[in-house]
Amino acid sequence: MTGNLNIARNYSLQADNTAPAYDAEVVVPSDTVDFTKGFCRSIYVGGAGSISVAMASGVVIQHIGVLAGSVLPVSASRVMATGTSATSMVAWF
Repeated sequence: MTGNLNIARNYSLQADNTAPAYDAEVVVPSDTVDFTKGFCRSIYVGGAGSISVAMASGVVIQHIGVLAGSVLPVSASRVMATGTSATSMVAWF
């Protein structure tokens, strides 16, 4: 689902980003497989480390030094395996 064409369709199914998450998915980092529920609204990080995400815009960016217990408010299609060392992550939708 990476790319701008799917952004509007996916966001139309979600409440605005100030509302609580309506669903969740355990993150399995992958360089090729997107989240099954579409673009997430944030990612909970249980174990500290770096996280590389494919943003809704298609840009891949690495977040370095993410602390355990953090919530990253990112709209992403996947967490990349390459560049990710954080563990116990959950994508919130």
